[in-house]
Order: sequence, then C-alpha cells, then structure tokens
Amino acid sequence: MEYLLSLLPAMLAGTTITLKLFFLTLIMSLPLGVVGAIARMSRFKPLNLLMQLYVWLFRGTPLLLQLLFMYYGLLIAGIRLERFTAAVLAFVLNYSAYYTEIYRGGIQSIDRGQYEAAHVLGLNRFQTMTRIILPQMFKVVLPPTSNEVINLIKDTALIYAIGVSELLRVAKTAAVRDFSGTPFLVAAVFYLIMTGLIQQFFKWLEKKYDYYG
Repeated sequence: MEYLLSLLPAMLAGTTITLKLFFLTLIMSLPLGVVGAIARMSRFKPLNLLMQLYVWLFRGTPLLLQLLFMYYGLLIAGIRLERFTAAVLAFVLNYSAYYTEIYRGGIQSIDRGQYEAAHVLGLNRFQTMTRIILPQMFKVVLPPTSNEVINLIKDTALIYAIGVSELLRVAKTAAVRDFSGTPFLVAAVFYLIMTGLIQQFFKWLEKKYDYYG
C-alpha cells in the first residue's frame, strides 16, 4: 500500500497531461469535424477536393507518424514546436479528419424530406442545418463518436514517442526504476476509470437525444 501511495503523485501528474491533451483535442476537433463535413459536401469543387485530400491523408497514415512529423519533421524544416504543442496539432488534425467523415455520414443519413419541410417553413440553408439537420445528426453519430473519443483517451499514450511525460511514460519510468509491474497496473486502472466515465457520459447523451427517435 505504501508503494502504491508513493506512485500516485507522479501518476496523477501524468494523468493531468493525458487529460489536457484529451480535452484540447476534443474542444478543437469536434467543431472542426462539423465544419469539415459541411465543406466535404460542398458543391464548390476545389473545396470538396481539398477536404477529400485532407481526410485521405490523415486517415490513411498512422497517428504516430503524424506525431513524429509534427515534432521532428517540422524541426528539420526549421519549424520548432514545443513537444506538447506538436502533440496537440497532430491529434487535432488527425481526429478532425475522422470526425469529418463521421459527421458527413450522419448528415447524409437525414431524410431529404427534412430539407424540403424546412424550405416550406421558410428557413434558409444555415437555419435548416443548425436547427433541423445537425440536432438529428448528433443522435445518429453518437455511437461512432463515442468509439473515437474512447480511442482518443488511449491514443494519448502515443505522445510518449516525443518525450512528453503522460500517464504511460510515467508508469514505464517507475516500472524500470523499481523493477516492478505495479506501475503498469495502476496506469491500467487510471485508463479504465477514464474510459468508463466517457462511456457513462455518452450513455447519458444518447438518452438526452432519444426524443429525436
């Protein structure tokens, strides 16, 4: 027990970094995903093609490779980013690409009659999207969004590769120092608690949006 208590300060510090990256990525990538989905469906061909290229690039290459490029690749090009800043940039660009496709699928799943009804009511395109389509779309995309959010909390461990002391790196440092597997078990408990809370939050959201069914 004494050993477990001695691990907690460092583990909590690592968890703080993990959660900071998690929330910054969500705050930026979720709205960017909505904007990206709308742009991806644009009738303006250059914008549509640009979004297709962006989605293909960031979904078609590993997040770890993108992370290493943002820190080491840009450094070679003379662009120096702080480690954590490079991590946030890589994560936001990567997850925005995934959310773009999730939201695009959600928007396209809404019956065309909804658009026609909105037009009859005199709503313009912006009002139709914000008041009619997006609220219904959010319910449709909750399950895949939940999966991506859970993946995100686990993917934060990848920033270990550029030397950021998040939860897993702290656990490994303690495990090597003390020649013990206990730090990994403690880290696993921390991850399970975080993913469990996320799952409960999305269950609450699904009930909240259930009236759209």
